[in-house]
Amino acid sequence: MSLNTSPIRIGYCLSLTGPLAGNSRSAKLAHDIWQQDVNAGGGLLGRPVELICNDDHGDASLVPDIYQRLINVEDVDIVVGGYGTNSLVAAMPLIIQRQRFFVGLMGLGVNNAFHYLNYFAMIPTGPAPNTALTEGFFDLASQQSPKPQTIALLSADAEFSRNPIIGAKDNANKYGFRIVHESVYPLTTNNFVPFIDKVAKSECDILFLCSYLLDSIKLVQAIRSHAFHPKMVGGAMIGPQNTSVKATLGPLLNGFVNYEYWVPSPKLMSPGVWELLEAYQSRATAADVDPLGHYMVPLAYAQMQVVADAIKATGSLEDAKLAEYARKATFDTVMGTVEFGENGEWSRPRVVQVQFQGIVGAGIEQFRDGSRQTIVWPPELASGQLQFPYAQSIDLNATLEVPSRGVNT
Repeated sequence: MSLNTSPIRIGYCLSLTGPLAGNSRSAKLAHDIWQQDVNAGGGLLGRPVELICNDDHGDASLVPDIYQRLINVEDVDIVVGGYGTNSLVAAMPLIIQRQRFFVGLMGLGVNNAFHYLNYFAMIPTGPAPNTALTEGFFDLASQQSPKPQTIALLSADAEFSRNPIIGAKDNANKYGFRIVHESVYPLTTNNFVPFIDKVAKSECDILFLCSYLLDSIKLVQAIRSHAFHPKMVGGAMIGPQNTSVKATLGPLLNGFVNYEYWVPSPKLMSPGVWELLEAYQSRATAADVDPLGHYMVPLAYAQMQVVADAIKATGSLEDAKLAEYARKATFDTVMGTVEFGENGEWSRPRVVQVQFQGIVGAGIEQFRDGSRQTIVWPPELASGQLQFPYAQSIDLNATLEVPSRGVNT
């Protein structure tokens, strides 16, 4: 019997340039480390693994043609999803048409409308992703005394923000907050002061934000410099998880509350994750990517672990067999144990809310151990207490002295 020793080819796209390049390029390095690890262990089905990654430039309109080419021209064995809601939603019609096994990376509620049986989400938002992303934010706010009463919603005009805003409205209703203002800003916005001026006129207690990487920087700067300070601010910002964004904003981030999927907390240290991050960080400078990789790397590596485990367990590259296995299996990953449920989402949510506390200067070493991102929800994972209201958190952190060691400033 002849053995096929040609590479197993896995095709996908990432936004290696454009507004999401920082996070996507971190994911790509995590994928490269996974490829190196799996090939060092003999590959899959006795064959080496080859990754074929195309740049979608952060433009979702390019994604369908990329996957069309990967499937029809490149004839890849496996396709996996790129990074984020915009890219994954754009790929889904073709994936469904071709009935491909498809593991997507960090897309929120991608399968809510499609209900495609062969889709699996590598994002820990669970069976109700829209609300799970920020339920902790609203739960925390509801526990404060006196309880805040009103909320304003400010979000980017983009596909990725629609589901978080739907979830925010559901959570606001569940926890008894009255929405007094809602604004959507164009992705071309450079000056956010007029938007914060409108928020201030609403006199809201809570400001909920759903923003992209660069937008998050400008929003934090505008909010911190504004005379109006809500009692609580943050929620669904993409950006503060990224080390370069943390370093750019420094102490301006203190007091903001935001979602995270993984931080270096003892209670989140699954087997293999620290070794993965050490491997990534040793290569990050040369690759010119996020030096720490806490946000993207564990999930990106776990995405490929799921694909590999399904292939090994079934002994097959057939999409139907891989998907059938994934629907029933338990996967041991660097993100911990993962099981998939309705719509291919994780069977249980595992989102945390963190508050930035104690940031001094712009040095990145202070972010390495997670001590500047205090887990404030859920209670069983909490590493500290919420500083509330936001203005008080600003005052508390303003009294900190620059430490004499441990932080590069």
